[in-house]
Amino acid sequence: NRYGFLHVAELTRTEIISRGTGKAADLARAERDISGFGFEFEGEEVSLRELIAGTHTDAMLVLHRGSVVFEHYAATMGSSDVHLLMSISKSIVSTLCGILVGRQKLSLDDTVPEHVDELAGTSWDDCTIRQLLDMRTGTEWKYARDEVDILDVSGYRVHDRKGLPPDTATWIETIGNAHAHGQGFRYVSLVADVLGWVLERAGDAPLTELISREIWSKIGAEEDAAIIVDGSGFPVAEGGISATLRDVGRFGQMCLDDGQVRGERVVPAAWFETLGERNRELVDAFGGSAGISRAWPDAFYRNNWWVYSPDPQIYAGLGIFGQILLIHRPSRSVVVKFSSQPTMEDPRTVALERTGLTALCDALT
Repeated sequence: NRYGFLHVAELTRTEIISRGTGKAADLARAERDISGFGFEFEGEEVSLRELIAGTHTDAMLVLHRGSVVFEHYAATMGSSDVHLLMSISKSIVSTLCGILVGRQKLSLDDTVPEHVDELAGTSWDDCTIRQLLDMRTGTEWKYARDEVDILDVSGYRVHDRKGLPPDTATWIETIGNAHAHGQGFRYVSLVADVLGWVLERAGDAPLTELISREIWSKIGAEEDAAIIVDGSGFPVAEGGISATLRDVGRFGQMCLDDGQVRGERVVPAAWFETLGERNRELVDAFGGSAGISRAWPDAFYRNNWWVYSPDPQIYAGLGIFGQILLIHRPSRSVVVKFSSQPTMEDPRTVALERTGLTALCDALT
């Protein structure tokens, strides 16, 4: 994993998400000695050093009030290296959706086939864009080790498995529903690929071009990002983006600043404001998923973000194997953590990271 997450372009097909030709946005430096920071977890005191080492961290960045207070890299990664974001990619793609909604290129009440003709008469007939964003589709798929996933279909994961769909579009077109759309929350990564397809049609351009033009060139990124594509060129919107630590920090700072970068409006503020609205229906639909609700009783999933708390607003983009983008409004902090954990999602490790990083933000306050 440590090699693979840092060398995606050597292992499979990728396409560039250009940073554009503008000057990279400076990141102010205000480093602090936070080596003494510790937090309690399962009755024991855990230090920052122990958190970093014990969770297979490749890199970690902490921004407080727009300035870098902590930046760390493992020996295998440098500041210009891009790292696979896994499902943080969903949060970037959903932000593009917010931009296009703001321009009235699509509505959240639109159904998928209104934008993707190929999906008319399929299981996506009655599925709305809102249901894609909130993971409330009826798609017949479960998150399990033995289930086919996008890493299989895209070719990133090499194996001799039989019976795989030939490409992502075919998989989307032929997959069925387990139940009607619009019921409880159920995490199905494939719906983010459907969203990416919808956005390409609504924005009338490839996903790489749209993200570059509307987001990556606007945040002042230092480096190009990249996205995995399958054999037909279909982009892996659900988890295929690779980017540098600092550029994901810049993206996170834009989110914390309600869609603005250096005084320029990039994303409608309303797109982020909805993450701070208490929504009983979403809380009930979420139903304690991923153990988050044990610590955050008002937690829910919206716009491809895990909302720990709407008020005060704390939310995160999360990816398997330890990828985290935490937006912590009470402390005006952004935390980015890239990891190469040996298992997809160990519950104890996930809880350790969630507890430690939110405690760190509280300490910065």
